[in-house]
Amino acid sequence: MMEEKITSRKNPLLQQVKKLLSSKKAREEAGLFVADGTKLLQEAVKYFPGLETVILSEGVEAEVPAAVRLIRVPGDVMESISPMQTPQGALFLCRLPEKTKFIPKPGMLLLDGIQDPGNLGTMLRTADALGIPVALLEGCADPYSHKVVRSSMGAVFRTPVVQTSWEEVSRSCTAAGIPVAVTALSDRAKDIRNADVKAMAVVIGSEGQGVRREILDAADAELIIPMTAHCESLNAAVAAAIVMWQMTQL
Repeated sequence: MMEEKITSRKNPLLQQVKKLLSSKKAREEAGLFVADGTKLLQEAVKYFPGLETVILSEGVEAEVPAAVRLIRVPGDVMESISPMQTPQGALFLCRLPEKTKFIPKPGMLLLDGIQDPGNLGTMLRTADALGIPVALLEGCADPYSHKVVRSSMGAVFRTPVVQTSWEEVSRSCTAAGIPVAVTALSDRAKDIRNADVKAMAVVIGSEGQGVRREILDAADAELIIPMTAHCESLNAAVAAAIVMWQMTQL
């Protein structure tokens, strides 16, 4: 494989990388996203067909398919474009995948307005590990931002990310006979251990606001994760993990 060498920080490709890292609009217009790190690169090479360009620091080695463009840059240039304080020496560009159609399934997770990239990535990683279908509703962070990709530990390369609307979910789940449940701190909420969550689509709400009122009002059931009296709530990603674990139980 022929390597290209870039030494100028003003190179158009490197300038594009910086834009893609910082702007969802730029990613959507270019149809590309950027991820960083040698471990994530291994995952992309193994699982993701949309890998297009790999940028490596001098001295960093990685297995790159012959059809993928390979760029070599000095360490200081990598530091100038990497989003990491201590770069691993690998950045790579991938094509945004085609939109995946939402298909309602019992025992699936619906994420409503999850804005923290770390939480969203952790949820996608956990869903991938447990084999739980998941769909992102309105207001979630961009699953192809570098922060979400990194915190997902490559789950976005292994499992298609489904993005849809509450309107579509409501219509499709009703037609399929799948009840929609929400996690909520209310007197009406049923202990999740006593609910058949494997038959439901369960909504996890945003970190600050919880599940949207529109969804709360339309839900078929409310669920609560039992906690000690002095504990007010759980981190959204932790709550999602508990719900997904419950979905795997017999």
